[in-house]
Amino acid sequence: MPVEKGGGVLGNNHRRITVRRLFSLLVAAILAWGLVGCGEDRIEISQEPSTEEAFPTPRTEQLSEVAPPSVIQQLNQSLDAYQPQVAILSPTFDEVLQDNTVKVEFQVQDLPIFQDPKLGLGLHLHVLLDNQIHREVYELDKPLVFEDLSPGTHTLRVFASRPWHESFKNEGAYAQTTFHLFTKTTDNNPDPALPILTYNHPQGSYGAQPIMLDFYLTNAPLHLVAAENSEDEIVDWRIRVTVNGQSFVLDNWQPFYLKGFKPGKNWVHLEFLDEQGNPVKNVFNDTVRLISYEPEGQDTLSQLVRGELGLEVARSIIEPNYQNIPQPAATELTEELEEVEEPSPEPAVILEEEASTVSEPLEEASVVLEEEEEASVTPESLEETSIVPEDEDISVAPESLEEASIIPEEDEDISVAPESLEEASIVSEEEEDTSVAPELPEETSELEQSVIPDESPAPVEESEPVLEPKKNIFGGFLERVIKLVKREDPQPAPVVP
Repeated sequence: MPVEKGGGVLGNNHRRITVRRLFSLLVAAILAWGLVGCGEDRIEISQEPSTEEAFPTPRTEQLSEVAPPSVIQQLNQSLDAYQPQVAILSPTFDEVLQDNTVKVEFQVQDLPIFQDPKLGLGLHLHVLLDNQIHREVYELDKPLVFEDLSPGTHTLRVFASRPWHESFKNEGAYAQTTFHLFTKTTDNNPDPALPILTYNHPQGSYGAQPIMLDFYLTNAPLHLVAAENSEDEIVDWRIRVTVNGQSFVLDNWQPFYLKGFKPGKNWVHLEFLDEQGNPVKNVFNDTVRLISYEPEGQDTLSQLVRGELGLEVARSIIEPNYQNIPQPAATELTEELEEVEEPSPEPAVILEEEASTVSEPLEEASVVLEEEEEASVTPESLEETSIVPEDEDISVAPESLEEASIIPEEDEDISVAPESLEEASIVSEEEEDTSVAPELPEETSELEQSVIPDESPAPVEESEPVLEPKKNIFGGFLERVIKLVKREDPQPAPVVP
């Protein structure tokens, strides 16, 4: 009986192998699909925008440290000589008072405590009761009064301060005492074996940037000494600062000037950390302050930070008996004198220019006169002068003759007529001489004036030949007139019997 294809044991094995292959392929396909699906989900998640990008929050200006104002740096140099020693006279340490009003008295050595009446700043004390905002003391002869205090334990901290509220950090510039009202409590009672962080500034309101960050440390070793050996027992420290959510760590005990505060309210948080970065638990080692920043403030500190107060004016806030000598006014006077003296050479230059301009017209005038003199010396002018008087004499002679002939008839004095004619001729000669004579000296004087500034003798030499021909011309003319008069003298009229 024939066996069907695929039947028997071999056929069954072949079918099993085929099913297994198909099953393995199916499983592989499912796994591959799953992996691809998971990969697509990760890409989508990574591509999804973060909440900060989807809902952006306003970012504040980044804080940055800058150098202290230049005037403050210069004033600090004058204050480095002071080593203030501060003490609290009352209340005494661990004293129990039976009143909720406390009068605090201080003693300060090696630092003048005062307030400038004009600028309102000066060397003073910062006094903190517990962890409250500090109060400023400018007078030591009056006690500082705290009223309505709660019963229990309280701690006073005080340190010397510069006019711009930077603390003196020398040994002895800080004092502390703890007292009790009615009874003792555990509140406001710091552990003297642990470091204490005292928040100083910023505090209150500000009208200019940068703003100083300052604090005072007690029972804290120097950072350099603590960092020399990590295995010693000296505990190192850090100060964590957080301003409007932006944090940074300080390891130096010095003031820092920061920029980047926003207008309006700002908050500042100070924390004392150990060398591992853990907070050191003590009463005042964790402090937060709220400050206000309003740009363009006109208070003295704002003007000092912006550099609007000069060094000489600002010295009155570090020296109690300082008198500002108006040196700027003296400098202004010297500048004005220099301005007045500077243009002094200019008039001399102007005079020289004017002299040169005046000498030029004189030279031109002398040249014109020389040209006129040369024109007067020409033969044509000589001919004209010789001809014109002859015509005038000819025209005048008959008239004089007629007058002479008429005069004897009226006066009946024939002998007088010739004399009168001669006198008339002589007078005419004198008049002509006088009429000519003044003109010649005027010309010579003008020529002399023109010659003097130029200091050139040439025009004088030319003036001499001009005068001689004129005298000869007019002299000859007068002689001819006299001869004509003598020739034409009328005969005496016959006497009527």
